Amino acid sequence: MFKTKPTSKFVFFTLTLLLLLSLFTSIRASEPSTNENGDEDSEGIEELLALDEEVEREEEQEGVNLRSSEAQVLSKAQRIVLELNSDNTKKAIDDNEFVLVLGYAPWCPRSAELMPQFAEAATSLRELGSPLLMAKLDAERYPKAASFLEIKGFPTLLLFVNGTSHVYTGGFSAEEIVIWARKKTGVPVIRISSVKEAEEFLKKYHTYVVGFFENFEGPEYKEFVKTATADNEIQFIEVSDTEVANVVFPNTEPTNLFFGIVKSEPERYTAYEGTFEMEKLLQFLDYNKFPLVTKLTETNSVRVYSSPVKLQVTVFAEVNEFNKLLKPLQDVARKFKSEVMFIYIDITDENLAKPFLTLFGLEESKKIVVTGFDNKANSKFLLESDPTPSNIEEFSSGLLHGTLSPYYKSQPIPDNKDASIHVIVGKTFDDLVLSSPKNVLLEVFTPWCINCEATSKQVEKLAKHFKGLDTIVFGRFDASLNEHPKLQVDDYPTLLFYPASDKANPIKLSIKSSLKDLGVSINKLLKAEDKVTKDEL
Repeated sequence: MFKTKPTSKFVFFTLTLLLLLSLFTSIRASEPSTNENGDEDSEGIEELLALDEEVEREEEQEGVNLRSSEAQVLSKAQRIVLELNSDNTKKAIDDNEFVLVLGYAPWCPRSAELMPQFAEAATSLRELGSPLLMAKLDAERYPKAASFLEIKGFPTLLLFVNGTSHVYTGGFSAEEIVIWARKKTGVPVIRISSVKEAEEFLKKYHTYVVGFFENFEGPEYKEFVKTATADNEIQFIEVSDTEVANVVFPNTEPTNLFFGIVKSEPERYTAYEGTFEMEKLLQFLDYNKFPLVTKLTETNSVRVYSSPVKLQVTVFAEVNEFNKLLKPLQDVARKFKSEVMFIYIDITDENLAKPFLTLFGLEESKKIVVTGFDNKANSKFLLESDPTPSNIEEFSSGLLHGTLSPYYKSQPIPDNKDASIHVIVGKTFDDLVLSSPKNVLLEVFTPWCINCEATSKQVEKLAKHFKGLDTIVFGRFDASLNEHPKLQVDDYPTLLFYPASDKANPIKLSIKSSLKDLGVSINKLLKAEDKVTKDEL
């Protein structure tokens, strides 16, 4: 998050000493003391107070620079951000043209992460002279106010324009909040007129969109401004001077029309080639706004998965291992630019990595894992060879051209010798169910399902009851650890009867039936199958 500056640490240390000295003095007040000691104590306190006053003066002089301290940012924001409650919420919304509200809960970790970013954004917007009122509401403490604002989760950001709420659609860093807020309150584009202004701009922004126009007018310029307003994430700038243009987008010779995006990475400058139409300009940004390799975080995950680039190669690795791979991976990603998105996830981050790795049964993996996702077809793929750059490139090419085989997770093949209920895994589903000449009753379960244990006990009793028949096999499939393309089950437990004569159309049995009713149903199905077999003969 934010690092505390030495001045802040000194203030905290000074105040702590003052409190301890004050407490010590009150405890010892009834005890006699010599003038010498008393003078020393007095001098010590005066020295500390003098140092404290000096620190305060330094803080006043540093001003905006102290925003890098989270505690100071929050303290300053308390004077800038309006604290809403049951009494002032409606008035704040009604009396201001623009209000950006953060609804939070004190116990919510995401709220805690967002608060310092919101505070820093509030400070920046105040300094920029924005008309926007920044406000926050403890939605748990003031439920009526939360209901009035229609805050239903934490954290929630809402922009109110003349009393009408609009869903926040920007990013969650302080910079992204400022960009989004300014776009939605009348400043979608920053005009840069001099080299000095350009150089100052570059100190603050590393990702931006630049438009070059001889005159800031005409249909193309209108489309540019519409694009800037519609985009929710990137700061747009406009220039008309060639020298200024070369500062913000070097080595280019802009004609009277130019549009390009700049990012803080090796693939830094990308120019647009096409007609100036808002939809086409936005599409260009959607396909080019991410780095060659994007690190997935809690704050950018929504943006990443809303990308129109639906093919994704994801590398899971520990930070040091990934750093070794980054440059060659960027070289690979450059070959698939705008067609395949490359993502990095820290494999030690359980919140981000584990849900994905679980899809492959690799949640305990510590080594580099490379996966592919086709979010259009809802298919997943796994690189099963060494994660070298050449293998990743070949894997990515297969993903792009549709030549990879989808990955279905499976436990190791078990030994079912003498088992009354066969354990069926992803790798054996074809042989033991679909290709089996026998009828199969399959129990599909997950370890966490509430009713699975009761159903399992029923299946065990049924397996004993039908033990003498060689026309039926009982099987059990753990859907949390195994998959098969022809087994699509959403509810657990599920009981499926696969007739020997028609394995493509299994019959679903009711799990709410009693043991006796299940036995009767299975008997009927077996007799029907026996009749089919005799008719065929």
